[in-house]
Amino acid sequence: MILMLTTLACLGVARAADNHTFEINTPLIVTAGEMFRVEFVLDTNKPDDGSFTPPDFAGLDILAGPTTSTGFEFQSINGVTSQKKTCTITYVVVAQNAGNITIGSASIAVDGKRYTTKATPIEVVDGGAERQQQQQGRAAEQGNAVQNKVAKDDIVLRLNLSRTKVYKGEPILASLTLYTRASIVGFEDVKLPSFNGFWSQELPVDNYKPQRETLDGKVYDSQIIKEYLLYPQQSGALTIEPTDITAVARVVIQNARNFDPFFGGGVEEYNVKRNLTTGAITVNVEELPAGAPASFAGAVGEFTISAEMPPAQLKANSAATYTVKISGTGNLSFLQAPTLQLPSSFEAYSVRNTESIRSTPQGTTGYRQFEFPFIARAEGEYDIAPVEFSYFSPQKGAYVTLSTEPLKIDVSPDASGDNRPAQVVAASSKEDVRQLGSDIRFIKLGHAALRKSAAPLMFSGTYFALLAAIVVLFTALYYRLRKMIRDSKNTVLVRNRRANKVAVQRFRAAERHMRAGDRQAFYKEMLHAFWGYMSDKLNIPVADLTKESIREELQRRGVAAYEAQHFTDIMTRCDEAQYSPSTSVEMNEVYTEGVRIISHIESIVKR
Repeated sequence: MILMLTTLACLGVARAADNHTFEINTPLIVTAGEMFRVEFVLDTNKPDDGSFTPPDFAGLDILAGPTTSTGFEFQSINGVTSQKKTCTITYVVVAQNAGNITIGSASIAVDGKRYTTKATPIEVVDGGAERQQQQQGRAAEQGNAVQNKVAKDDIVLRLNLSRTKVYKGEPILASLTLYTRASIVGFEDVKLPSFNGFWSQELPVDNYKPQRETLDGKVYDSQIIKEYLLYPQQSGALTIEPTDITAVARVVIQNARNFDPFFGGGVEEYNVKRNLTTGAITVNVEELPAGAPASFAGAVGEFTISAEMPPAQLKANSAATYTVKISGTGNLSFLQAPTLQLPSSFEAYSVRNTESIRSTPQGTTGYRQFEFPFIARAEGEYDIAPVEFSYFSPQKGAYVTLSTEPLKIDVSPDASGDNRPAQVVAASSKEDVRQLGSDIRFIKLGHAALRKSAAPLMFSGTYFALLAAIVVLFTALYYRLRKMIRDSKNTVLVRNRRANKVAVQRFRAAERHMRAGDRQAFYKEMLHAFWGYMSDKLNIPVADLTKESIREELQRRGVAAYEAQHFTDIMTRCDEAQYSPSTSVEMNEVYTEGVRIISHIESIVKR
């Protein structure tokens, strides 16, 4: 068994090692005539020899490269080790003309498997404009240079819809996307739309990675910050309210006055706020066409139907289930159970529903399964009509009707005849269990023989005994509550009782610092536990406590002299070790002795 688990673990590691990443690192904006680096990074240092295929550098002049370098990084944090190997292929290039250029895809192979980067756009700005920006940066003291560092269109917020013209019930993918050409450090005053007229479901966006996109002729880093599936619930022109966000951008300004030839520096950082809005968006929702089939109940999308039929041969009074499964993509959450027509001699129960639904950017996908339990009461041959399910297909622009196969059931007589005992069958309705075969009970004839089954409880001996017990219990509770109220007003008693509890909490905090290897925090927490415990136990403010007074008070309250001395010795040891080197073994000894001595004092000093 151990060998098998080890083999599976090794296979898992090997499989994980087969998946690599190959990415490109480039600036977002460069200046015409200025050199910059283009790096292709592979997360392993052993690519296949000669497998690198360079990209198309149209619009760029290659000054140097390709240069290949490998790296290795090793980390060990709290006993957990990790390592990272990389292979970096570097080009030094220059763009001569302003405009937008695109670096094509590059590829490389590892163990015969090829990995490819995405085509990456870069914006090349004119050198004169760049010098003007630098001059504005040097004029930051004049007041408006910081604001000018973040242009009006450097940060853009848009709500991208997969479609703006849909049928009622057809899903829409709404992606709230942030396009940036500046460093964003936070957001304020976020106001999201309420999606009136839509049924909305938020999708996770953790797996989305930032992309580089060209928008209105400029290159941006784009990131989806919210994503929703919207299902319009009414027809007509529906308006999605604007999304308003205040983005905080970080601006770095060069300042020659603050430059130090030894320590460096010479830069100042500012936060610039920009109010962003998506604006209102109108979605045109068409009403579903007229002439819907009778089996249509509002399903919109693309679906299939399957059925699990009950046995064709049944005994009278036996139970069976007809199961219908509807699978596909669409508004599955709103799907209703189809109709199953059963003969009047069949006893039907409530439909049971199971589902497996998953929300994706393409819509809600999965299945819903409907189980129709029933009991065949009478013998004979019965024809069960097919179950029909209709939906509207936006792709076809028409209604589609699906159906199961027709079924013929032969119900044979019950082998036990009319004398068959009652049969208990689990039901799926509100009744937990129902008896079958005993609908009419035998009515007993003759004179009723009524007799007294038990003496009444009222005014009996048991009645007075219970009454007396209630009075005694109430009296005891009354005096107990009065004592608790008096004790709660006694601040000395309250502090005394909580002393051990507070000390235990501080010991737990010290133990966490000890495990983390934080020596200074450990000894600081231990000292807080000792001083705080003695202050609460002896009802003396911490400011008035000394180690000598602690020894005297402990001896006066019954603690042996050597134990009192040992307690203050531990406090002294913590004072000295707080700012001196110590090992984890010493911290463990101090912790163990501290817990023991507090427990010992607590058992002796009760008040």
